[in-house]
Amino acid sequence: MITALIFLFQLKKYRIFEGDFSTEIVISVVSVVFFFIGVYFKKIFSPASALVVNQTLPSENKGIDYTRVQQLGISNRELEVIQELVKGSSNKEISEKLFISESTTKTHLSNLFIKLEVKNRSQAIIRSNELNLVDKTQIGTLV
Repeated sequence: MITALIFLFQLKKYRIFEGDFSTEIVISVVSVVFFFIGVYFKKIFSPASALVVNQTLPSENKGIDYTRVQQLGISNRELEVIQELVKGSSNKEISEKLFISESTTKTHLSNLFIKLEVKNRSQAIIRSNELNLVDKTQIGTLV
């Protein structure tokens, strides 16, 4: 970027850009150019798996009934939240573990309560166990 700026100022020195271009316009053009260069390099250097949204559920079977997950319309993120819930994690702990805000965690839990037709966390844990939505090894002594 520094090289490009030096190059542009050198062009101005040779009066290729006459006085109508202000410094702000030149900097704006450089910014736009570097934005597109960044997008181009991200597309080239990022792994192909990062560009495609993973629509499939994990193939490894941990005792989770993925057919039931799809029937209930539970998203991958909601499944992660319910996994943390059965471990006994608080909203704050779930948020920190999944790198989401507490508000988002509460929204996911609220959506899960509706989808599981339960009213509270305890019922959600029991219901998710009944429906095989969680890995039984994660439940431990909670059930």
